[in-house]
Amino acid sequence: MTTLSTRDLVHCALFAAIVAALGLLPPIPLAFIPVPVTAQSLGVMLAGALLGAKRGGLALVLFVLLVAAGLPLLAGGRGGIGIFLGPTGGFVLGFPLGAFVIGLLAERLPRSGNVLTLFVACALGGIGAVYALGVPWLVLVGGLPFEKALYGSLAFVPGDLVKAGIAAFAAAAVRRGYPTLAAH
Repeated sequence: MTTLSTRDLVHCALFAAIVAALGLLPPIPLAFIPVPVTAQSLGVMLAGALLGAKRGGLALVLFVLLVAAGLPLLAGGRGGIGIFLGPTGGFVLGFPLGAFVIGLLAERLPRSGNVLTLFVACALGGIGAVYALGVPWLVLVGGLPFEKALYGSLAFVPGDLVKAGIAAFAAAAVRRGYPTLAAH
């Protein structure tokens, strides 16, 4: 087991803060579904793509713990343990898994600093892994049939793909300018 350096801890805290700051951006309501589009999943993608699996996942564990402790860090100023008991709580609980999967793919896929590779990592982890927890949670807690939960969630995929593209371009640029960030 490796230990985290002070620098690693600072990076984890910084990316937890970035995800929180992205929650300050006003959510974009969708006319056909009561859940708005937020920018926080962009932070999840950036954390995984830039920090890697371990540190990216830990950054989002920290974020989730701060939300659970009651800090109003989610879009719309929401926070508290009750968030996780609601129908969308599984998506928030999926943030650490998403960052971990993104980081793992970004570390292991060929040409890891390439924009296309980072896009694939962000899409698979930031959408696939997060939805893998979020949709079943929506079924269990929200009482929706699986098909309805899945189809309703698919409305967010185009926006999430745009966020994956933004994260991939940003991560590739940061990796070029600061290659030691992702090297840990």
